[in-house]
Amino acid sequence: MKKTLAALLIAVSGNVAAATPDLHDGDIIFHTSRSSQSVAIQRATDSRYSHMGVIFHRGGKPHVLEAAATVRYTPLESWIARGDGQHYVVKRLRDNAATLTPDAAGKLAHASRMFIGRPYDLTFEWTDDRVYCSELVWKLYDRALGVRIGVLQRLGDFDISDEVVRAKMRERYGDQPPLAEPVISPAAMFDSPLLETVAQE
Repeated sequence: MKKTLAALLIAVSGNVAAATPDLHDGDIIFHTSRSSQSVAIQRATDSRYSHMGVIFHRGGKPHVLEAAATVRYTPLESWIARGDGQHYVVKRLRDNAATLTPDAAGKLAHASRMFIGRPYDLTFEWTDDRVYCSELVWKLYDRALGVRIGVLQRLGDFDISDEVVRAKMRERYGDQPPLAEPVISPAAMFDSPLLETVAQE
């Protein structure tokens, strides 16, 4: 039976305070963002989930490394509270015991240093100058561990027929969207057979 994250957290004075060891550094967490672009991402990718990050413990408390306005660490409870209905799913590599060792988690954390403070990439370009959420997670796992979670697609592979999607693309690209640009979506990573669900609420 899958545990909910609430069951994995300790409540102190009515607030979520700390995670048990069942929540590992390197776990990947997904939710539905309430940002202005969330609906467009959901419709373009045919997925409920539009935002994601990687869990790391800092000062003994779980945080989410995410690409939002910038790449930064956000306390887990704050990250969950921002999501639609506070729903989330936590996933982990299926061969976690062999692959995501403490040393491997350390490599992920080390790889993250080059991204901290980078601005969010509103045009989803495959560069390191600006970074979007799924790009951050994909590149961390690829560069630190050589693990590629989810299949890269092209911008033109997504469903761009929906008017909400088309309006957001016009806002970002004008009349010439870069349809050949490589993109990794939260949906592609969520559906990866390399991951299994370990917690959800």
